[in-house]
Amino acid sequence: MFYYLLKYVLLGPLLRLLFRPRIEGLDRVPESGPAIVAGNHLSFSDHFLMPAILKRRITFLAKAEYFTGSGIKGRLVAAFFRSAGQIPVDRSGKDAGRAAIREGLGVLRKGELLGIYPEGTRSHDGRLYKGKVGVAVMALKAQVPVVPCAMIGTFEAQPPGKVVPNLRPVVIRFGKPLDFSRYAGMENEKAILRAVTDEIMYAILSLSEQEYVDQYAADVKAELAAEEKERRFPRMPMS
Repeated sequence: MFYYLLKYVLLGPLLRLLFRPRIEGLDRVPESGPAIVAGNHLSFSDHFLMPAILKRRITFLAKAEYFTGSGIKGRLVAAFFRSAGQIPVDRSGKDAGRAAIREGLGVLRKGELLGIYPEGTRSHDGRLYKGKVGVAVMALKAQVPVVPCAMIGTFEAQPPGKVVPNLRPVVIRFGKPLDFSRYAGMENEKAILRAVTDEIMYAILSLSEQEYVDQYAADVKAELAAEEKERRFPRMPMS
């Protein structure tokens, strides 16, 4: 109930007014039945804009940190994600990927839309990064279509670290659903999973026209953090 209250009364109309989103290809999202919507992830506002414009309810796998924040902002964010029925996923530890897949398959088995960001984290610089294969595992196991989606302009509207977004128009573009039924039963083949994931990422890239980086975003962020730490706290030379 709270999801639809947010969508149609509280948050949805406000987001449409502030961001004036232009929607392209909305008819490519199946009107019924299970499907995955796989998109790029440029901004915290992505979580709100896509549900606001879709006709159907969509459930996202959201990082667990969104549900455990402190302070006024953290509590508000946690309350929103819980009330809107989004699913927390712990991304730490070796079993994190399997937990996310298990939760995602549960959504699909109920015949619902599942939202996924294959990059696994927000882009810190507006570029599109290498996709993780969890989206391919779910698509093959559940035998559902994957609808590529591109959020355009949300990075400029609310880049990482910016609390109050810039008020500017954005574009939400959906591509033709991708059918991977030819790979049915091959969800344990690493080469197949990589090929399916790369096909999904290429479709997103074609829609978004971003610059592509053939590295995982989390790895690049970790490298930048290590470089920043070294810059701020340089090692003393051994005497």
